[in-house]
Amino acid sequence: MSLAIAGAAAGAAALAAYVDAKFLVRNDIRVGSKKLTMLRLMYTLRKRIKADKLLIYDIFEERVRTPMGDHVFLIFEGRQWTYTEFYRALQPVGNWLLKDLDIQRGELVAVDGGNSPEYVLLWFALEAIGAVPAFLNCNLTAKPLVHSIKLCGARYVLADSDVRPLVSPVEEELSSAGIKTVYYNPELFQTFADTEPLPLSRRQNTDLESIANLMYTSGTTGLPKGVVIPRLRELIFALGIGNITHLRPGDRMYTCLPLYHATAHSLCTLSCIGIGATVVLSRKFSHRTFWPEIHASRATIVQYVGELCRYLVNAPPNPLDRGHAVRMAWGNGMRPDVWDRFRERFGIEIINELYGASDGMGFSTNPNRGDYSRNAIAVRGPLWHLLNGGGERRIRIDPDSQEVLRGPDGLAIEARTGEAGEMVNWMDPNTPEQGPPRYFGNEGAMVKRRIRDVFRKGDLWFRSGDLMRLDAEGRLFFVDRLGDTFRWRSENVSTSEVSDVVGSFPQVAEANVYGVLVPGADGRAGCAAVVLTEGTATEAEADGKGGAKTLDWTALADHCRANLPSYAVPIFIRVVKELEYTGTMKLQKGRLRSEGIQLDAIEKAAREKGEAVDAMFWLPRGAGGYVPFTEKDLRELQGGRARL
Repeated sequence: MSLAIAGAAAGAAALAAYVDAKFLVRNDIRVGSKKLTMLRLMYTLRKRIKADKLLIYDIFEERVRTPMGDHVFLIFEGRQWTYTEFYRALQPVGNWLLKDLDIQRGELVAVDGGNSPEYVLLWFALEAIGAVPAFLNCNLTAKPLVHSIKLCGARYVLADSDVRPLVSPVEEELSSAGIKTVYYNPELFQTFADTEPLPLSRRQNTDLESIANLMYTSGTTGLPKGVVIPRLRELIFALGIGNITHLRPGDRMYTCLPLYHATAHSLCTLSCIGIGATVVLSRKFSHRTFWPEIHASRATIVQYVGELCRYLVNAPPNPLDRGHAVRMAWGNGMRPDVWDRFRERFGIEIINELYGASDGMGFSTNPNRGDYSRNAIAVRGPLWHLLNGGGERRIRIDPDSQEVLRGPDGLAIEARTGEAGEMVNWMDPNTPEQGPPRYFGNEGAMVKRRIRDVFRKGDLWFRSGDLMRLDAEGRLFFVDRLGDTFRWRSENVSTSEVSDVVGSFPQVAEANVYGVLVPGADGRAGCAAVVLTEGTATEAEADGKGGAKTLDWTALADHCRANLPSYAVPIFIRVVKELEYTGTMKLQKGRLRSEGIQLDAIEKAAREKGEAVDAMFWLPRGAGGYVPFTEKDLRELQGGRARL
């Protein structure tokens, strides 16, 4: 009998494993129902509403009043503060803002600085006195900086002394508009001595929909827009993300990403406060400091964005690559050509890839440990679709016009399994204002991202602007930003997918793919701006670089042909010294697109910047490999004498 029972148990276990693998049961249970999760969170929030404790400062204060107050909250460049010590340090900062600067409740205050303890103190102190910080991108200067400050209507710009060279050129313009610039640094903060408790009246009668802070978009498609972050959203991140990532009070999360962006602000700092964990803050990303800081702080979780990971795997091997305490990498944008190399080189068990946006609605995570969900942003099984499928769909888009493709009935056409489509999220048509965060002073910009009559007349959905693909095995993949997809030879080309292939060629360190206009051709041809690996050079450069190997242009062309559809193989290659990034490490493509294959424009831009001119190569019809692209070739294309 015991053998029969054992056999039956083994059979049941095997059946359960089969069912789980086929239908993704454990994954879907882990993700659960989004509605149920929100109901549980709202139960917690109702208690906080009743107690009038809706600020992140309130949660921080609660940590101080328990034994958790002795836990380390912040580590920065070898210094550390417990929750209690940091709480005491922010009281004098709040009194300076309150009494010396006369900052009012509800007033928006522009904060412009890089990562530092002083930046975090200003953030919490402003909230503690009922003010609203507007977190500026500290890399901005000139028109974008002035625009961002004026947009929020601030009287003050609190600027780190380190960014004075970017701010001082516009101080006079700001002053003429009634905006005062106050520079801060550690020495200034050491002069603050008023430890009087900050007035409770400044934090009472808070509303969940009131503005917690402003964050700005990257400005890659125009001037930055201010995204209104309501207190409800801040609390959701503080009280919910830690549970999703299984964050523990003893964890130490390392981030070198900017605090003015949601990744470090919400997914690191807020989630650590919500659990009582430790923030290990770096001033900025640097190869030189990254692993030493992680080792010294004993960080257990490290934040990333995709291009940061590419930098790390392209760096020379280092003894500090291993021997650290990191169990999970947590972030977004890990590209397929980097994913395995990153895990294998640094020995990190979990790559927890997330998807989300400060001005979006969708959010997902994929705590990947093996081959199955590698490169995905989420896994969706039948149970997930039953519980959550009504709130998230993918629809077909015309990549040129970016308009929704509709059927004869006037409704949108849902993308098939395996087909890329724009992710859309359901909104209540009766209360559209409760959807995604709005843009400050620019309500029309957010309204443009709403779309009606999608799957039935009168319904309302939010356009993410992101192309996704769900495969037959339930894996959801990020394909591209909608504006980064172009059409060539009547086919849609994803710049991200082409970048992954080009970037995986052994002699290419980084690649940035975009579409370029070609005389006499419809659509846009693919062009890849590439940074070559150390010790690799073009033929023209190799003679001047002793020991440098010439890039194998035929092998690169063969590699692209073998791994891409013929229409997606880049026609042009532009060899650059480095790629341009935003402050949040997103690739910049605007200048590259505008210069296109116009060699005179490329040369003029280089001369104006005092830099060497980028070399251009192309793949003419019938050629075995890439060859130099010259003015003669451009004239041949313009005259219709050369064909692609």
